[in-house]
Amino acid sequence: MSNATDKARFYLEQSVPELKEYEKKKIFSKDEIASIIKRRSDFEHKLNARGAQPIDFVRYAQYEMNLDTLRRKRVKRLGIRSAGHTGQRRIFFVLDRATRKFHGDINLWVQYIEYARQQKAYRKLTQIFTDALRIHPASADLWIYAAKYALDDHADMMQARSYMQRGLRFCKSSRKLWIDYAKLELIYVAKLVARQRILGLDKAIEPATDEPEGSFEDSDADVIKLPELTGEDVYPNEKKNVETDLTAIQNLGSSPALSGQIPLAIFDSAMKHFNNDDRFGHEFFSMVLEFEDAPCLHKILEHIVEVMQATKPSSSHTLICYIQLPTAGVRVTSPGFPRALGASLGRLKDHRNDKGVAQEVINWLKPLAKTEGIDPALHKVMVATIRSAERTLEQA
Repeated sequence: MSNATDKARFYLEQSVPELKEYEKKKIFSKDEIASIIKRRSDFEHKLNARGAQPIDFVRYAQYEMNLDTLRRKRVKRLGIRSAGHTGQRRIFFVLDRATRKFHGDINLWVQYIEYARQQKAYRKLTQIFTDALRIHPASADLWIYAAKYALDDHADMMQARSYMQRGLRFCKSSRKLWIDYAKLELIYVAKLVARQRILGLDKAIEPATDEPEGSFEDSDADVIKLPELTGEDVYPNEKKNVETDLTAIQNLGSSPALSGQIPLAIFDSAMKHFNNDDRFGHEFFSMVLEFEDAPCLHKILEHIVEVMQATKPSSSHTLICYIQLPTAGVRVTSPGFPRALGASLGRLKDHRNDKGVAQEVINWLKPLAKTEGIDPALHKVMVATIRSAERTLEQA
């Protein structure tokens, strides 16, 4: 017990210069500083005693975050230019101790990462991600989180792909990782398309039809072999002029990024790994459907349906993908949707008595029927189709 007390006292003594500065600059009063010392003492004794729990570190870190927020507000109000000590270093210290002691708790790592992101401590973040993934290589969610961070915070698709590829080495049986990898690629495509539109380059994009040479998967490297795409394809060197930048963006139409070759490579490798699982194919199809504006949408969806029809032609998952395909990329409120829906319902005729298909049709049409501003006649057709499917299920 004395050892725990000594540790607590040691950590508390380290904050003495900080508290003296707060008092000197009148950021906190003597009574407030006494209260801070008391709270920190309680936390430190609890953390250094036997039986400490992750929640104890979380509460300590949360207290320090609230204290630092109050300190910053007072510094701003008092007009203090040089605030000296900040709470960031102490909060990092608490969270670092937490992840060292309870390195198996992924939630602690996520809180540590979130705080570092909030503080824009990017160098620190790199180290935290490295440590977290080294300790938890089998956590698919952590690899996905790291990849999304690389793309969202730094627009670094090369690093994002690296995280996903490495994640698949350890979590190859994670369906979520495969699907989120392809989803990340499609998010990237959406960003590129948006950039083209902002620059007035949103002309019709003709996706490349030729498949990349060689197989999609390299068994020796244990990673998916993707078509080559460098940062220069998307973000030319800042030293180049605007004309070069526009040319690079215009050339994106023929790049693997917009032609859909990378998501296709991921799908083919995943289906091979999961022995052409029709349920996985349906999940992949539904994910791709979300990207209505992607120029490679139909190319990817048609390929998914072709693969599923070749391997599991009578599966309800295959059939519903085949039925939905004509409406892909067509908004419910657009003039072209009635015709597209008509094509889908035409495909449905031969499978109306299939109970599996009936349930999938209900799952598909119910959300669409609730779309605001939908044409009344179209709504009536959807409701009738749903009721027909429900009657099929009732006859089971």
